[in-house]
Amino acid sequence: MSNSLDTLWYTRCPVPTGLGIALQKGWLEEAFRAQCTNVQSLRESNDKAVRESHFDHTLQNSVRHGGNIPALWARAAGRDTRVLGLSWSDETQLILTLPDSGIKTVRDLKGRRFGLPRWTAAQIDFSRAQAIRGLENALKLEGLAVSDVELVDFVIEAGQSDAPAVRAAGSNVFSGRRSGGQSAELLGLLRGEVDAIFLKGASAAHIANLFGLHTVIDTGAHPDPLIRANNGTPRTLTVDQNLLEHHFDSAVRIVDQVLRAEAWARGNPDETRRFLARESNSSEYWVTVAYGEDAHLRLDTELSETNIAGLQDFSDFLYRWQFLPNRVDVRSWIDPRPFEAALSLHQRAA
Repeated sequence: MSNSLDTLWYTRCPVPTGLGIALQKGWLEEAFRAQCTNVQSLRESNDKAVRESHFDHTLQNSVRHGGNIPALWARAAGRDTRVLGLSWSDETQLILTLPDSGIKTVRDLKGRRFGLPRWTAAQIDFSRAQAIRGLENALKLEGLAVSDVELVDFVIEAGQSDAPAVRAAGSNVFSGRRSGGQSAELLGLLRGEVDAIFLKGASAAHIANLFGLHTVIDTGAHPDPLIRANNGTPRTLTVDQNLLEHHFDSAVRIVDQVLRAEAWARGNPDETRRFLARESNSSEYWVTVAYGEDAHLRLDTELSETNIAGLQDFSDFLYRWQFLPNRVDVRSWIDPRPFEAALSLHQRAA
């Protein structure tokens, strides 16, 4: 029997997730209202330490669905968290150049300057990690290594949680209002200070079109899932151990609402695109370009061997590149019980 839960804290990334849809539909709050639990967004908190829990998962009784780098880093740093599910929604992962750079293929990157962000005030620099992953995976397809290009850092001194998230017209700007922007490496490319950069998702597709950039490769479209595995593939649904131990029914309730949202999405493609556009602070068109016409079919949270293998491969990459202080054993990190219980509820209701 679970104990009474006063407050459930939630957070997610500005990307397609079942949790994001469940929140936009109001289903998560509705489900927890029945047990008198207050549901709060930690990224909208006025307390920076609370907002930072999006990355370090220090806040008890919290759930996070989004990019896996912060979740992996928190686990590697000793946070007592567990994975309840993994969702794999492929997205564009672009290596971009100016059209007159002379770089047409991945092999042309050899000896050229590659721009990377360096967030000096961030606990975990997920932007840098995902860019190196995209670069390394692209290069190894041609028998090259990261050492074959010149890495150029663009320092960003702001933190990832300096301001609360801003909510407007159903959209969230998850980093809040911040001076200095978030894509210093893009400015470097446009100024000719580097020859290529990595960007991903709906914003990447929009930016590439807006500035007429050349796409050298989209690793997010490669047939090998391990080449596609990155910060967003797969995405982790995680909770802290305290929630599992003392509020197990609440953990099941979370997964139940995520599965409910994903089932709804499969039958409502147009409305799902609108929801995903609000989640990513983008348009329905660029969501379609970045995530596909069938984005509504690719939200499913599960614990498949492909998802587990992809996350383990990416975790090993992060450890090898010293983004993680310790290796993470993904399989032992997973607690399948809430997922199995929620799945059983859905099967009985079907």
